Amino acid sequence: MNILILTGRFGMGHASAAGALAAELTRSVPAADVVVEDFPAYAMPSLSPYMYRGFHLLVTHASDLFNMYYKLIRYSQSDSSNPLDVLFLDKLLELVEKRRPDLIISTHPFCAHLCGQLRQKTGLDIPLVTCVTDISDHPEWICAETDCYLLPSWEVRRRFQAKGVPGEKLFVTGIPVGQQFRALSYSRGREQRQLLIMGGGFGMLPMESSFYQKLNALRGVHTTVITGKNQKLFQRLHGAYENIEAVGYTHWVARYMARADLLVTKPGGITLFESMFAELPLLAWQPKLHQEKENARWLQAAGVGWVTQGMCSVEDISQLLFHDTALAGARQAIREWREKLEEESIHCLISAIEQSMEVNAECR
Repeated sequence: MNILILTGRFGMGHASAAGALAAELTRSVPAADVVVEDFPAYAMPSLSPYMYRGFHLLVTHASDLFNMYYKLIRYSQSDSSNPLDVLFLDKLLELVEKRRPDLIISTHPFCAHLCGQLRQKTGLDIPLVTCVTDISDHPEWICAETDCYLLPSWEVRRRFQAKGVPGEKLFVTGIPVGQQFRALSYSRGREQRQLLIMGGGFGMLPMESSFYQKLNALRGVHTTVITGKNQKLFQRLHGAYENIEAVGYTHWVARYMARADLLVTKPGGITLFESMFAELPLLAWQPKLHQEKENARWLQAAGVGWVTQGMCSVEDISQLLFHDTALAGARQAIREWREKLEEESIHCLISAIEQSMEVNAECR
């Protein structure tokens, strides 16, 4: 079986989920040949770096403009196209003919809708699966041509059904995370508290020196700050504080989560689920982007973490870091949620693939 996973690096979450999904499929279906393709980079290799850079600038410096667009498309037709799609459809057909997949999985809504349009125009007879990478029922994720959806939560499943998506197309698998987050060897419980601060792949973190000076002054606390691709912040923090360890972009996030007592970060979908599988309570600062606001609402409702008003203050962090009862309650809520999901996730994933292939075969 050839499985093609399409993604895009508009933020790091979609691509991370694609990689984790590929690894899980390779492990669970050894006979499968799984390929992950950054589709915008494939379709426009010379322009995609500028597209991704523009997106980064938009969400970091013009989030209000991004949110306005996000709201506008919420009220548009979910299967509506835009003039730029035609530029990508030929490339998608080229890729499909090159890879000859038996199944296509999209971890970005742009890829999912392009696959749907390609089916409408060419009669594409390959099963189409969409993996939703935020806790959201935004219409951008819904496409009539999609054979099944891999969803992050049961709440999202109910919302998709309310929007008219048949229940037999909906499978709750959580957002895919790497196996390293599922099999951690924890090293918590020491007298010194371990705080982990992350800002996603782009390193969207507080820049004020006073914030880090106060963190450094916390007694009995060692702080690790993963700055991602924020080289400016890394240079400012590296070696500057006795009790703060600065780490740049790293593939070893699971190791840092394994030893942490509390994670402070923005509520991105992939980071949220990585912390859940790492059994690590999360304190999120109030997000600016709408999809992350939906993640934050779910985080609080599920009882697995907390959301502050605005950016997290050192006082907010310290209060939670030494609140053993609150941390234990969040870890228990995480365990209960994770056990339920783990019982079903592998079965759901394989069933989703089998179902999509069966549905597609019946339509031929």
